[in-house]
Amino acid sequence: MSLDRARVLKEAAALLSRKGTASMDEIAKAAGISRATLHRHFAGRDALVRALEQLGIEQFEAALERARLEEGDAAEALRRLVVCAEPVAGLLSFLYTENQLFELDVNEGWNRLDARVQALFLRGQEEGAFRVDLSPAWLTDALYGLIASGAWAVHDGRVAAKDLTRVICELLLGGARRRAER
Repeated sequence: MSLDRARVLKEAAALLSRKGTASMDEIAKAAGISRATLHRHFAGRDALVRALEQLGIEQFEAALERARLEEGDAAEALRRLVVCAEPVAGLLSFLYTENQLFELDVNEGWNRLDARVQALFLRGQEEGAFRVDLSPAWLTDALYGLIASGAWAVHDGRVAAKDLTRVICELLLGGARRRAER
């Protein structure tokens, strides 16, 4: 029987999005395989997390494409991005926390994604929609933090799943929007 790697990663992502401390035994069980089979394909938790990181990058990149960041005004593009990223929010929240362990070895894919999101915030600043005293890099980090926190809040029942996009956008845009000078 061949291993469906994509299915194993999907099951691991689903479990780790709900329980970030899940053991390799629990991950194998969720994927319907033995721990030995899981270890043959992923040498350990670090290897599995690296594979999940690549999956998260691919899924977030697809969300960026679907969001059409170049179209319309920057605030609306940001709202579309949050909507498109919502299905992968749980995985992103897990990776956001887990990647703190790998600070020195950053996957180049994250840099590519960061550049695209930062370009959106820079465009919003140039359009006069977003504050210029907050750097695009900071706004990008704030967006990631809100996506991660939002996913955890939905998981814990503090925010309704149907409200996730709204609460992220309202909080981020409420702080990022440029105000008329008095």
